[in-house]
Order: sequence, then structure tokens, then C-alpha cells
Amino acid sequence: MRIYPLVFKHVFTKMDPEQAHHFAFNAIKIAQRAGLTKAARKFFAPAPKLNRTVMGIDFPSPFGLAAGFDKGATGILALSDIGFGHVEIGTVTGQAQPGNPQPRLFRLVDDRAVINRMGFNNEGAERVAARVAGARQVLKSDYAGTRPVIGVNIGKTKVVELEDAVADYLSSTRQLAIHADYLVVNVSSPNTPGLRLLQSVDSLRPLLSEVGQLADKVAGRHIPLLVKIAPDLSDEDVADVARLAIELELDGIIATNTTIGRENLNSDAAKVEEIGAGGLSGAPLKQRSLEVLRQLRSLVPAEMALISVGGVENATDVKERLDAGADLVQGYTAFLYEGPFWARSINKDLERML
Repeated sequence: MRIYPLVFKHVFTKMDPEQAHHFAFNAIKIAQRAGLTKAARKFFAPAPKLNRTVMGIDFPSPFGLAAGFDKGATGILALSDIGFGHVEIGTVTGQAQPGNPQPRLFRLVDDRAVINRMGFNNEGAERVAARVAGARQVLKSDYAGTRPVIGVNIGKTKVVELEDAVADYLSSTRQLAIHADYLVVNVSSPNTPGLRLLQSVDSLRPLLSEVGQLADKVAGRHIPLLVKIAPDLSDEDVADVARLAIELELDGIIATNTTIGRENLNSDAAKVEEIGAGGLSGAPLKQRSLEVLRQLRSLVPAEMALISVGGVENATDVKERLDAGADLVQGYTAFLYEGPFWARSINKDLERML
């Protein structure tokens, strides 16, 4: 199980990070199509004692995969098979778009971190919706007990002006909500120009209200709705978002997205400067993400779900977030460093801790 870090060190670090990501992800999907991950599902499966109900949804584990890894919903089944309690796909936009020019993904190995400026590259809501629908049906038929959960993360199409952002989010909602177990409005990526301006309360209020109403209408049921916020918000802005979430009766908040900050890194400063713009994820986010979680938990009612993400590397981190008030915890960047047994390792250690 510790073979992957050696493969990462001697193989993947010599590859372009985006190519390495596709190579590793494709390997997992090939294993799934060959029936290997399904055959090994019991080996990877979280223990029943890790089951929990959040937002009215039964999750097989509190630990899941954050948005950004499976942007196009091409690997939901494979990722579910290897132990993630939920897979949040996306970010998906109303229109297909190629994202930013390459290179756009960079490793900071000394910090166990990544800088990305992918730019919401995806095939668009209509195409992704068909894949989510198919995966959801397979999960429902394959799992007799608590099945892995599918979250859908939506964002703004780059070419759409900010004044038309609500209509753009509604376009994605119309296609995707009916197939989602929960829906996330992403207004916190630093890689779409102007997107973070939507985190202001005046912009968020109509956006979240209209998305929530349309999601329930097209699905014919209540779709839990969450908003994902940045770690770079001031404490005052975090409090404003919390008050708005209470006002709108949101189901939850995801904290946090990547940061534009570059403080206290071990990596060579010249290298970091050469990489340039993008969102930093991984271990350096640990402290700020935990701070935002604790602040939010002190402000929102207990029934409002908090999903903590940012700098989560192991079961100790997961338990710390749960103890700090998170209902669910997500990871992503450490998956790139740890490989396909990562979720299983966290679930096994978490079972012992709990």
C-alpha cells in the first residue's frame, strides 16, 4: 500500500502534473471498467460504524472527495469503489469550456501542496448531467445498504458577464439538480475572473435563492443546497456569509476553497513566483481552513451542515475537523500524493479513533 508514494516520487514527479493526474485517474477508471474495483469493494468499503446522516442523506463515511478531481463525472463509480463516502463532481459550468491555457497545474512537493489555475475546464452541464444520472442509477442498484453519495458543484461560465451570472448558474441547475444528492454553488475559485465578487452578500442572496428554488422545482424534491467559500475571506465576511446562510435556510456551507495566499511555504520562493497566479491547495491551508470551520460552527445552528476541506491529509486531520464541528470532511490534494489506498487508510484509522 506504500508503493504509490515511490511511484509518485520516481515516475509522476517526472511528468507534467496535469498529465500525471490524467494517467493516474485513467488507471483507476480502467480498473473499474475491468471489474477490479468492484471485486475489491469490500476491501475498500468504510466500516458500518462510520455511517452518518447529514442533510437528510445517509453517507457511508464522513470522508469524501472534494470537487476538482473528477470535473466531468467520468469516474464516480471507480472513486466510490475505493472508499470515498461521497464524490463531489465538478466544478461544472452552464457552457462547455476548455479552461485556461496549459501549463495550469503545478506541484509544490516540499509543501505537499498544489497550485492550479485550471479555470473550470469541463464539458458543460448537459453532457455532465447524463453521466451523473447514469452513475447514480448504478450506485442505487449496486449497493444494498448505504451507497456512496454524489455531490454536484456548479460555477460560472467564464465568458458570461457577472450581471448574467445568476442565469448561467440556473442553466446548470436546470440540467444537474435532478441527478444530484446535494448541490454546491461555487463562488470562490480564484481562477475565473470576477467570480469571488459573487461572495458578497448582495450578490449571493439572489443567486442562492433562485438556484435553490429552481433545484427543488426541477427535481420534484428538496435538493440540499450549499455554498463553497474561500479561505481568504475576512472573519467579518465569513460572518456575513453565515448570517445569509441562516436567513436563506441553506442546508450547509463548504469551507474552504483554494487560497491566493503564498505565506509560510517551504518551497523555493523564486519557483513559487515563477508559477504565478492560481489557487493553492494542500497542507498549507490546514490552519486557516480549521479557523474558518470553527468560526462558522460558532455562528450557524447545529442543524446546518458544515463540510470542511483544505489541508486534510490523514485520519487525524479528519477527526480534528469532526471534533471542531464539521459534519463531513473532504480531501483532494493529498490524494495526488498518497494514491488509490488513501481513502481506505483514512476510513480504517478513523474507525479505530471513533
